[in-house]
Amino acid sequence: MTSDNTHEKIEINAAISKLLSIVTKQLAQFLEKMLPSLFEDWWNQAVLNSLSFQQKHFVEQNNISSLKELDLDGLLRIFDKNWYEISIKLGLTEKARHFVKKTQLMYNRWSYTTEKDFSLESLYRNLDTLHNFSEIIGPNDDLFKELCLIEENVLANKLIFCNRNEKNGSLSSQDNKLYSEFEPGQIVFLKSNPNVRGAVISIIPSMPENRIKVFVDNEVQTFYASQLHAESIYENEYVFFSCEEFQSYLTALHIRYPGVSTLYSLNAARIDFIPYQFRPVLRFIRSDRPRLLIADGVGVGKTIEAGLILRELQARHDIRSILIICPRPLITERKWQNEMKRFDERFSHLDGRTLRYCIQEMDLEGVWPEEYHKAIIPYSLFDEALLYGSNPSDKRKRKKGLLDLDPPPRFDLVIVDEAHHIRNQNTFSHKAVRFFCDYAGAVVFLTATPIQLGSQDLFVLLNALRPDLIIDQESYEHMAEPNPFINKAVSLVRTRENEWPAKTLEALVQAANTNWGKAILRHNPEFTRICSRLTEGNINDNERIHLVTEIENLYTFAGIINRTRRRDIGDFTMRKPETVAVEFTPAQKNLHDELLQLQAEIFSRLHGDVNIKFMMTTIRRQAASCIFGLVPFLEDILNCHIDELLWDEADDTETIPKNDVVIPIQMQIQTLLNRARLLDPYDPKLEALYNVIRDKQNLYNNKLMLFSSFRHTLHYLYKNLVKKGFRVGMVHGDTPEEERVSLRNRFEKPREEADSLDLLLFSEVGCEGLDYQFCDCIVNYDLPWNPMRVEQRIGRIDRKGQKSETVTIINMVTPGTVDADIYERCLLRIGVFNNALGSCEEILGEITREIKNIAENYILNTEERRSKLQQLADNKIRLIQEQESLEERQMELFGIHFPEDKFRKEIEEATSYWLSPKSIYRLVDCYLKQTCGKEQDYILGEKPLKTLRLSQDARNKLLHDFQRLPKQNTIQYREWMKWLKEGNPHLIITFESDCALHNHNATFIMPHHPLVKQAANTFDAKQRVITKLKVQINDVPTGQYEFAIYQWRFHGIKEDLVLCPVAKSELIKPHLTQLLEKAKDFTVEIQDIINIPVWNELDEQHYKLWSEARDKHRQQTQELAEYRRESLSTSHRSRLMLLEEQLKSASDEKIKRMRQSQILAAEADYERHIQDIDIAVRKADIIADLVAIGILFIEGGNNIV
Repeated sequence: MTSDNTHEKIEINAAISKLLSIVTKQLAQFLEKMLPSLFEDWWNQAVLNSLSFQQKHFVEQNNISSLKELDLDGLLRIFDKNWYEISIKLGLTEKARHFVKKTQLMYNRWSYTTEKDFSLESLYRNLDTLHNFSEIIGPNDDLFKELCLIEENVLANKLIFCNRNEKNGSLSSQDNKLYSEFEPGQIVFLKSNPNVRGAVISIIPSMPENRIKVFVDNEVQTFYASQLHAESIYENEYVFFSCEEFQSYLTALHIRYPGVSTLYSLNAARIDFIPYQFRPVLRFIRSDRPRLLIADGVGVGKTIEAGLILRELQARHDIRSILIICPRPLITERKWQNEMKRFDERFSHLDGRTLRYCIQEMDLEGVWPEEYHKAIIPYSLFDEALLYGSNPSDKRKRKKGLLDLDPPPRFDLVIVDEAHHIRNQNTFSHKAVRFFCDYAGAVVFLTATPIQLGSQDLFVLLNALRPDLIIDQESYEHMAEPNPFINKAVSLVRTRENEWPAKTLEALVQAANTNWGKAILRHNPEFTRICSRLTEGNINDNERIHLVTEIENLYTFAGIINRTRRRDIGDFTMRKPETVAVEFTPAQKNLHDELLQLQAEIFSRLHGDVNIKFMMTTIRRQAASCIFGLVPFLEDILNCHIDELLWDEADDTETIPKNDVVIPIQMQIQTLLNRARLLDPYDPKLEALYNVIRDKQNLYNNKLMLFSSFRHTLHYLYKNLVKKGFRVGMVHGDTPEEERVSLRNRFEKPREEADSLDLLLFSEVGCEGLDYQFCDCIVNYDLPWNPMRVEQRIGRIDRKGQKSETVTIINMVTPGTVDADIYERCLLRIGVFNNALGSCEEILGEITREIKNIAENYILNTEERRSKLQQLADNKIRLIQEQESLEERQMELFGIHFPEDKFRKEIEEATSYWLSPKSIYRLVDCYLKQTCGKEQDYILGEKPLKTLRLSQDARNKLLHDFQRLPKQNTIQYREWMKWLKEGNPHLIITFESDCALHNHNATFIMPHHPLVKQAANTFDAKQRVITKLKVQINDVPTGQYEFAIYQWRFHGIKEDLVLCPVAKSELIKPHLTQLLEKAKDFTVEIQDIINIPVWNELDEQHYKLWSEARDKHRQQTQELAEYRRESLSTSHRSRLMLLEEQLKSASDEKIKRMRQSQILAAEADYERHIQDIDIAVRKADIIADLVAIGILFIEGGNNIV
């Protein structure tokens, strides 16, 4: 560049610097006026708290006390950090926020880069940014004049610069010719060896021949121009594809490069397609960390959802090791083994011996044994010895435990079923699960009962799942604070009340004013954008429906909890409740009244003893359940024979009485026991049960399940039912595994078989997690006070797979008992027996607690208690009914189908035609014809069930391709390799999941199958494809339309890969993807397609799309990075403080060792995530590759896009 040009460049820079100086002064005045009106201590709250560490240090060192003394970088940071408060006050939109961010970016470029010779386009864009930013903080005449002056100077300098180059050009025409031979970046190859290829780095002018520097084999080499040949992009890189090859190529790209916006688990398992089961899958793949608590209602299908998540992970990563942890009954029933077979996965059950073998191998070899890479472990195996190791003895060395392993086992995926089993942090189960999860690549918790456990237990689950986010009880409570306001905002948008945008904004402002909202939510760019959109107003119905999802995503636990309620997906069956009321006999009533009187006396004397209260309440509930179960129950209490499991079956509280609690009331209990022993054996409630059973035996489906919270009730019933000749079994928490399996199998058998069971008795624990859809009737011999436990009982039969249109729920109650009052005044009115529980789980939790408080209040007499229960119903249950009724009315009035239609829309948006069974079939068929070398049909059959027929030679070719795939220890890979090597030329296959579900012996060919992987790998992803297609439609005029397809790779915090189609004509742009799906071949010579000016025009159009998308992606990445850094730093500080405090208070060496390990892991985890964020910001970009160009001929026809 000449000295004159350098002088011009300095002039431009000086002018820009002057411009920035004006903006700095203007912004300082704006903030000095605005911030004092928003904050009491505005300098500390809004200024110092917003500055970076270096900026704050500079301010303190130089005693700066005015905004006018700060530079533009600091002022912009203050504006950005306080954007929420300022935007609310001034009503600024998200567009305004965009200009603030762009101004920050522009200032950084001008301040911190040495090269400021911007392109004219970039310079004009920056001037426009400053102008728009100035409009936000108040128009400035001086700034406007400077902008106009600079634009004029730039234009003048451009003309002078161009003329000088033309006038003062120093190269001869010969030199120009030599220079035009090659250009930097061009791909060239050696004429003597075409395999030596590289990119031109620079050109050294020489005589008589230029020398060319080329980057080859990781180094720069110099050649003479005559030695090189420019590689022609059209000669070597483009290949013509027929329509079938082109469509197969697009499918191959989807399989080889999966993106987060597309579901790969669709049509990838032997299951029915149920839209709502894919909701947690979408939530999981889009979350910031692969951790999710699936808290769906009973019977929704959580096991299938976990399998679908596994499928998505397999599409994106090399998933080799999977650990499933679940209750022992589910292992006994082989539930997980059988469910995973739907996904063609084979798992091993680990017993104590094999688990210790795995730990030993891990200790010796540093890796988990390969044969147990996919394992299922019951909670019951986790004990002190397994966790901490066994103590050494005279003959044996100390065996190491899980915590001793270094390195620890790292599973790609850990699934924890019935996760509420780890709700107590002091149990070995909790510590073992926590250990596996801390080192796992991905974690999924499954539970149907998060709300019934209460907030403390939900905190424990989330703390185990995301200890980086859910630090302690206090931070958990702070994190939950915004949710009621967000919930109110969602409700307002759904119901569309008068002035709903303003009311919704008000609710969100309240959410932002909570502790969590101030620290985290306000800085969330999505939150800011939603508030801006609500401020703008004029929101149509489509936007409003979309806004519901966006606001729901603001829930502080939205990224880590999925909750699909039964009422969200409609009823599986119709529930038919029946009440069987049976009065006490006079003698039984007298005993019951004496029990109530005794309870009141004991409570008045020992009212502060929680254990006594729990025990006496349980005794009273036992009497209401079965008064003849009272004698053995009281005997066990007096003899201290009741264990924790029995108490847990009776009540889900964590208040488990100690054995010595009975001592202060031993005499009263003994007196009650003596009275109970004198009862007449006649039992009217048992007689009523006989009638229920006999009626059921007269029906076609004679199966009947009976539930009780009390094991003594079950034993009493079992003994008497056997005497009556009924075929009955009993399952409770202590039933051995083998017996559980046998009883369930016998219960499922037809009544005609001799060993069939007609009736099965269950405790709460005994039925957990098991499915009995073949039964359509349950009897509640007694009822829990917790509505969620009632729902769990009903959910054993009212679930997906139930064949009967109705299920019958028979509730047996005894009038005059507290249980009967609760049933009539609360449980019936909630509607749990008629429908799955509604959306107000928080209210239901409050109802449960208040029911218990009222029932245990010994001061209340019968009428007062009933009045309290009635008042509870009036105050709380009416709220549930009103909210559900309002939503139902809105659905009818406005056609807003929440949320089933929402589920389907989410799935439709994430569904790709190129991964459909039809597309997979086309890809495989194309691959077989190319590889086997003959134009013949290798896939036979018109129906979904087909036959693959390959000769030995063809199978050998496929085997060669198969052996190039990464090794996978899966059923699909092993069976595929086995067939390729064996002599049978025929293989039964299907591409349809429904067909695979009903034909277990058929090989299921779907996106994850090795045959599909082989087919996808045959396409060269680097080649550029040319095609010519035709489509018949009515909506677009007949003619020729050019198009191109680019592949965009999003790099940054949120990475993705999408195909971006570009069309020359606006007429086909909205329909291009659908047109390509329906296209057919149109024969033409290849040279007819290559029209360079047309493709250059398409590339320019693509560049505009790409440039806008990249700017937006970079800005979003920067905003998200700032948000995540602040969130991570806040949670990390709290996490370390808690762990260090726990370490100081620990006295046991094992606990100390565990805490030290947790601190190290927390530090490493934090540093890793901060580093990942920094790297993601630096590499934020969209890499675009042209993958195909083509011409689409539109012909008139009957099909409409």
